[in-house]
Amino acid sequence: MALSIRPIGDRVVVEAAPAEEKTASGIYIPDTAKEKPQRGTVVAVGAGKTDEPLTVKVGDQVLYGKYAGTEINYEGKEYLIMKESDIYAIV
Repeated sequence: MALSIRPIGDRVVVEAAPAEEKTASGIYIPDTAKEKPQRGTVVAVGAGKTDEPLTVKVGDQVLYGKYAGTEINYEGKEYLIMKESDIYAIV
């Protein structure tokens, strides 16, 4: 799903995966203890820099740093805008 937002330069827009609701052993995690997800789906990409084209594309599942990007709310959904260098891996 592509957005009408078009990031500039080497920036990408990521839709974060939902936070874990319960542990592997079945214990439910309260909202106050949930960790910020570090995985998401790329929903929009910029044009890149002239000497460095982007390596991620729309639809890629990516891993990024815990405090990477800037949170935005667009059309009722939460997204992160970050530089491609904040992305650690494509899953």
